Amino acid sequence: MQRNPPHMSIIQNRKAFHDYFIEEKLEAGLVLEGWEVKAIRAGRVQLKESYVDWKNGAFWLIGCHITPLQSASTHVKPDPVRPRKLLMSQAEINRFIGKVERAGYTMMALDLHYSKGNVKAEVGLAKGKKLHDKRDTEKDREWQREKQRVMKNQRGAA
Repeated sequence: MQRNPPHMSIIQNRKAFHDYFIEEKLEAGLVLEGWEVKAIRAGRVQLKESYVDWKNGAFWLIGCHITPLQSASTHVKPDPVRPRKLLMSQAEINRFIGKVERAGYTMMALDLHYSKGNVKAEVGLAKGKKLHDKRDTEKDREWQREKQRVMKNQRGAA
């Protein structure tokens, strides 16, 4: 029996990994409305332009677009990009505030996933990449692909 089963991913923010160095990761809960949970389960969510901001004593997920379902939101006026509160312990909040305020980091939503039936967000402490860093990352990725191809061809020939 597994102690920590792998979480089931809903959506990943690949742009965050391309544009930023991710220093630290953290799992946080989200305060969602009913129609939002139904729309997320249907896969109608986008994290591309989202980020995490600190205000009013809490971290908020801003810019996450959840497209409402017609059937689930008949009696409510849904706002697809409303700020959503992240649920984190006070110790985690204090640790991340210091790094965001003083060290010049930013916080990004890296992915949404299910954990024990609940929708959770993986948040990362990120530092921006320069253009040459992005090029280096791309070169490394291409080299890894090429290396895999060569290894596969050598195994196939033997």
